[in-house]
Amino acid sequence: MRTSPWCSSLGAPRSQLGRINALLAGAIFVAVIAVAVVAGLKPRLDARAELRKDAEDLNIPTVSVIVPKASAAAQELVLPGTIQPFLETPVYARTSGYLKAWHADIGTRVKLGEVLAEIDTPEVDAQLLQARADLATAEATHRLARITADRYAALLPSEAVSRQEADEKHGDVEVRKANLDAARFNVVRLAKLQSFKQVRAPFAGVVTGRNTDVGALIDAGAAGGSGKELFHLASTGRVRVFVNVPQSYSREAVPGVEAELGLAEFPGRRFKGLLARTSKSIDAASHTLLTELEVDNPDGELLPGAYAEVHLKIKASHRGLVVPVNTLLFRAEGTQVAVLRGEQAFLVPVVIATDYGTEVALSSGLKGDEQVILNPADSLLSGARVRLVKTPPPATGKAGPG
Repeated sequence: MRTSPWCSSLGAPRSQLGRINALLAGAIFVAVIAVAVVAGLKPRLDARAELRKDAEDLNIPTVSVIVPKASAAAQELVLPGTIQPFLETPVYARTSGYLKAWHADIGTRVKLGEVLAEIDTPEVDAQLLQARADLATAEATHRLARITADRYAALLPSEAVSRQEADEKHGDVEVRKANLDAARFNVVRLAKLQSFKQVRAPFAGVVTGRNTDVGALIDAGAAGGSGKELFHLASTGRVRVFVNVPQSYSREAVPGVEAELGLAEFPGRRFKGLLARTSKSIDAASHTLLTELEVDNPDGELLPGAYAEVHLKIKASHRGLVVPVNTLLFRAEGTQVAVLRGEQAFLVPVVIATDYGTEVALSSGLKGDEQVILNPADSLLSGARVRLVKTPPPATGKAGPG
């Protein structure tokens, strides 16, 4: 059976149409798949971009800043000090013997010349008696020698005696006179020693030490003082306070500077004093200036040897800017601070004039209107980007201790 040509011509277009439909369906399927893939990848790509941006933001350090403050024209310098009596001396015996009695114990207030103790000196008493007897002998021999010399001088014109004999008698008078003077001086010396039987206070003060008792052997000792200290006396109506002032404040620590003392046993109370004198030299070991304060102590409340907190009211010789110590960077290039300019940090070298502990005064490096970064990282480089998280507080005026 033969196929009709018309049927053949009608079958070919149908086959092509099917292929076109299949291709179209495949394209639509691919497009749908592509849209689905793109729709699934876009959130991930956006999340990755956002994560990258967050990571970049985290790499930028966040900082807070402060504005430097002007240091005060006057300040209070607090230093440790040691209280010492205005006058202080050990009291020794100047004669030997046995302690007969003492009249002042530790803590006793005594007046100038008051008897502290009495010494029994039998040997000195005997020596004084002998010296007075020797003085009487010397006076008698001198008197006899003078009478004899006068007689020889009267006989000389009649040539009853020779000039040689008269001169010898005159010379004997001079020898006797010298012996008489020596005997008198010996009596005076021993009388002085006997007067030292009473140990007296060389000045008004308080007895801070007694190192003897009744019956103790007292040895005056040789010159140079090998004897034993009997008493220790201190004048506390006015006290000295020695303070070591750091070298950086040595120009301001001058006589006349006002000071106050604070003691733990007198909470909330201050004792006023004045800086009286300085050593005018810097100690090479501690690099401090030794200063001496004088403080009135009429009631004796300030005890010698006590520790005191000294508040010196000194005037600043130079004004500077004050910043916290946690703004400083210590590097090989020197001391620096980081200042914020726009969104960048720049390192600025500074010079420290005064260290207040939690703050420092700078003598150079800043103008006063900078935004100084607090707690800068040790790895911070000049020009690095930073992000400000806290606005700087406005300058509140003068600052500094005191």
